[in-house]
Amino acid sequence: MEGMDALSRTRVVLARPSHPGNIGAAARAMKTMGLVDLALVSPRHFPDPDAMAMAAGAADVLAAARVFDTLEGALADCALAVGFSARERELSHAPSTLRDAAPSLIEATAEGRVALVFGNETSGLSNEELSRCQRFVVIPSNPGYGSLNLAAAVQVVCYELSVAARAFAAPAARERGAASVGDVEGLFTHLESAAVSSGFLDPEKPGRFMERMRRLFARARLERQEVKLLRGLLGALEKKKRR
Repeated sequence: MEGMDALSRTRVVLARPSHPGNIGAAARAMKTMGLVDLALVSPRHFPDPDAMAMAAGAADVLAAARVFDTLEGALADCALAVGFSARERELSHAPSTLRDAAPSLIEATAEGRVALVFGNETSGLSNEELSRCQRFVVIPSNPGYGSLNLAAAVQVVCYELSVAARAFAAPAARERGAASVGDVEGLFTHLESAAVSSGFLDPEKPGRFMERMRRLFARARLERQEVKLLRGLLGALEKKKRR
């Protein structure tokens, strides 16, 4: 399963979040990547104005968020729970890196809802909470300072899943009118004429001036409007010289 359907079957679970601002920022991070299912386990403050302020345009994700007393409740209807932690753990299941794990997590949504479980800002997931998850995933980071802000971690994870699901394409480049061969040849003729009339180029000893100009503009791959702009500049300089 790929695309927005897979992301709609992916739940972000924040276990015991301390700061309401992080809840709002996490909601915003989710919405930018196409996720909308947010669950909160025993949040210290929620609802809260700080959460709403940090959510920016993702107030709908916050409004739909469900609050649970226990992690088990937040995971009850999920087919797979994935715990995220920056700390090494002595667990039976070895950790996977986020980028390696992302495609399989998207595939798993075909079997049911997948929960992405994040721990408290200070202590992360406890060993007991992590034991409730069937997968353990890490976000590789600087070993000297690997502590990600909660909302930043949610953003990174949601981004990788969105990429794995191929949910969004990059904006298409705007079509621009490429200059024709005739347009560019006209520019070269004009350029050579202006160079001679200005005294910059000696027509008896032109050297490799035009050859180098051709190479320069070949690399630039000129557009029609750019040719018009350059010829307008040359024309204005010639007009000023005649005066």
